[in-house]
Amino acid sequence: MPIATSRQRRRQMVSFVVLSLATFATLFGLFWLVWILGTTLAEGFAALNLKLFTQMTPPPGESGGLLNAFFGSFVMVLIAVVIGSPIGIAAGTYLAEYARGNRIGETIRFINDILLSAPSIVIGLFVYELVVRQSGHFSAYAGGVALAFILLPVVVRTTDEMLRLVPDVMREAALSLGIPRWKMVNHVLYRAAKAGILTGVLLAVARISGETAPLLFTALNNQYWASSLSEPMANIPVVIFQYAMSPYEAWHTLAWAGAFVMTLFVLMLSIVSRTILNRRNINNG
Repeated sequence: MPIATSRQRRRQMVSFVVLSLATFATLFGLFWLVWILGTTLAEGFAALNLKLFTQMTPPPGESGGLLNAFFGSFVMVLIAVVIGSPIGIAAGTYLAEYARGNRIGETIRFINDILLSAPSIVIGLFVYELVVRQSGHFSAYAGGVALAFILLPVVVRTTDEMLRLVPDVMREAALSLGIPRWKMVNHVLYRAAKAGILTGVLLAVARISGETAPLLFTALNNQYWASSLSEPMANIPVVIFQYAMSPYEAWHTLAWAGAFVMTLFVLMLSIVSRTILNRRNINNG
């Protein structure tokens, strides 16, 4: 009996120590997160004004806005979504439905996980060699391709996971009626998993919206309004980077304002994606 009591006390002590360390680590991380977000929101909100959304990026010593940078980021993110989402959904569907338990499928999942954690600067350098050097100039479509490479593995992984969560009973019921497999995937599985797939696309968009390194190698920057996809185009991440490193106070103000808008955008996408996913879970429950 005393031995059992001693072991129980030792386990309780170990459990208390581990729980205390885990709580401290959580609070430590949250402290810095709240500090960073609080500083960004406070500095950025103070820098907000109407010029930010109506004027172009200014030269040194003058006031201006970030209209061309907002437009450029929107265009390149849109290119990435148009390129990466269909390919990612198709690849995720193949992994979930046609390569389940297959060695090829497991190999593809392993490679996709590597790409998922690949440094964005490496992807930017790859697209630089693939697109920029071949064309001889920076361009918006090169930036969109770089962002698509970052978006792609997120969509593949999410689509694969969401389709595998669909009960096999639904597959068997559809196939027992003589429905072709491709039609079963299109009309049954996609409808059941559409909320989760959409959530994955939104989370991928939130991730690529603030990527700076790939755009430095591909789209670079442009102080003026650029509507052609074959020339350098301004974008929020690169503008924030360049303005934050400059010695001009007006540029620092614009950098804070751009960081504030990007933070709100990513936060809204995260909330929307979580809301869609939670609504799906409630409906399924």
